[in-house]
Amino acid sequence: MARRPARCYRYCKNKPYPKSRFNRGVPDPKIKIFDLGRKKANTDDFPLCVHMVSNEYEQLSSEALEAARICANKYLVKICGKEGFHLRVRAHPFHVVRINKMLSCAGADRLQTGMRGAFGKPTVSLPA
Repeated sequence: MARRPARCYRYCKNKPYPKSRFNRGVPDPKIKIFDLGRKKANTDDFPLCVHMVSNEYEQLSSEALEAARICANKYLVKICGKEGFHLRVRAHPFHVVRINKMLSCAGADRLQTGMRGAFGKPTVSLPA
């Protein structure tokens, strides 16, 4: 079964719901690497500091963070070289989103329970 589109998880509705002993079976986030480039360099070694900030108060998926990291890394390696920059992703995905899967086929009302036991299963983690 395919993932739901990102517009389903865009808005920040509740408090962050992290992985814990109550919330088990959470899949790992897609982004694994948070530091790129020359990691041990001082801040004075580079002439410029750039921050990428979202103007909207919304949630991004870990897949979107991974795609942004890959795109920025490719561009900076092409322009500055491998040792000419240090890139750090500061948003860590720990907020877990659940989904109550529903059937949409003929006769689904006889197979599923609807909103009874609608807590859902953890599907994706987002930075909060």
